[in-house]
Amino acid sequence: MVDEYVDKLRYYCSVEDVQIRSNPRNARDQRAQVDAEDEAVMNLIRSDDWVVMLDERGLDIGSEQMAELVGDAGNTGASRISFCIGGPYGHGRKMKERANLSIKLSSLVLNHQIALLVLMEQLYRSWTILKGQKYHH
Repeated sequence: MVDEYVDKLRYYCSVEDVQIRSNPRNARDQRAQVDAEDEAVMNLIRSDDWVVMLDERGLDIGSEQMAELVGDAGNTGASRISFCIGGPYGHGRKMKERANLSIKLSSLVLNHQIALLVLMEQLYRSWTILKGQKYHH
């Protein structure tokens, strides 16, 4: 289902779904896992990215605000928007410091695949709002 939304989104913008391996260094310690994931993500983020961290403690926004975020991103000087979904233990310190904005998709903690699906659906919805088009499921 994520692929369906990626295909729909490609009509409006280029989309890249990059996933890093959970716990890349096979650390036993939870903090070490988060730090390793944090480092891997930071290696993918460019200096001119507009970084949106998805976190259950982030700003609670609706679909209209999400559309505004997507629409306004072009005014930030950024070459792309990077939405970052955390691993099982959340985001690391570097990501929290680097993020331009932190939003939540839900007050519930969502697993990565569910969060990705919700994000893609909301991004597609955002583009249809921006273009004044009727939303198609």
